[in-house]
Amino acid sequence: MDFALSDTHKMLRQTIRDFAQKEIAPLAEKVDREHYFPSETVKKLGEMGFMGVFVPEQWGGTGMDFLSYVIVMEEIAYACAATSVIVSVNNSLVCAGLLQFGSDEQKKNVLTPLASGKQLGCYCLTEPDTGSDAAAQRTRAVKRGDEWILNGSKNFISNALHSQWAIVFAMTEPEKKAKGVSAFLVDTKAPGFEIGKAELKLGISGSATSQITLTDVRVPASRILGNPGDGFRIAMTLLESGRIGIASQAYGIARAAFDAGLKYSKDRIAFGKPVSENQGIQWYLCDMAVRLENSWNLIAKATWLKENGQPFGKEAAMAKLYASESANWIASKALQIHGGNGYLKEYAVERYFRDARITEIYEGTTEIQRLVIARHLLKD
Repeated sequence: MDFALSDTHKMLRQTIRDFAQKEIAPLAEKVDREHYFPSETVKKLGEMGFMGVFVPEQWGGTGMDFLSYVIVMEEIAYACAATSVIVSVNNSLVCAGLLQFGSDEQKKNVLTPLASGKQLGCYCLTEPDTGSDAAAQRTRAVKRGDEWILNGSKNFISNALHSQWAIVFAMTEPEKKAKGVSAFLVDTKAPGFEIGKAELKLGISGSATSQITLTDVRVPASRILGNPGDGFRIAMTLLESGRIGIASQAYGIARAAFDAGLKYSKDRIAFGKPVSENQGIQWYLCDMAVRLENSWNLIAKATWLKENGQPFGKEAAMAKLYASESANWIASKALQIHGGNGYLKEYAVERYFRDARITEIYEGTTEIQRLVIARHLLKD
């Protein structure tokens, strides 16, 4: 396993870093404070191919590998975590779902505009009463002729207010439990598809998270993803890869917090010297750097396994678990280094501290990651 980036990946990193620092970072405060959805930025990211990073050019993407996606996620998250959420959902949950399980017709009509950034998608799995128990879906889909009729509700749906397409999971055969879940491609403008207000959140405020209600929503039979009963397998497959993306996001936030803490420690003079000369601060910086390094190594290993066609579920869960917990720890210590200033919104570290928190919750909480890892260990 080679940890060195290829020349192509180095060029990609520089390209997305330059764009993120020029176009995304200056808007990060506005996105956070005003709950502003950066639609123009998303449009530009689509034009650059970053809304469908690993989707083949045939279907509107750029056909890059998964490591490229990891790099894109990290650099965007470093600049603005909320923007990285928008990119993550569209890439790893929606485009990936269509690429892996969609028909050619679905890829042509739905994947292509999503991967090219002309449209946006959302992923509707979580429900008000089920949370992490994805097999206990209460949303129902009933077959009537050549249509499916969907009824139910979904919670915490990122991108919902700005999406043209939604992958919606629903029970088609409740008696089969997990094997009775199916996935549907739903036009968000369809009658009966209602999107609630944008929720007020602790962090990642610009990603527009909403509740969705489905009331007799009619979906053509041609828009079922995969086959009836494939929904749970599709959901778990997408989340497995998505965990690497969220780990990359957490790593990007952590790196931003670390850089802020390091710079502040050098600039802040207390008792006649930079606070970076205090051993306690040096130990903070040391431990932060070690956690960053370990996070990247776990992400790189999970990515390498995925790209080489090997099982990566355990490693993806490890990367997501460690990187997200480390992001929260690093952001906390970076804020502590800032002292009282770290508690002020004038300093970006306060935003990093809030944005990092979600990485331990969505796409599988830290507790779920531990369960996943434990199951792999006990199965071996």
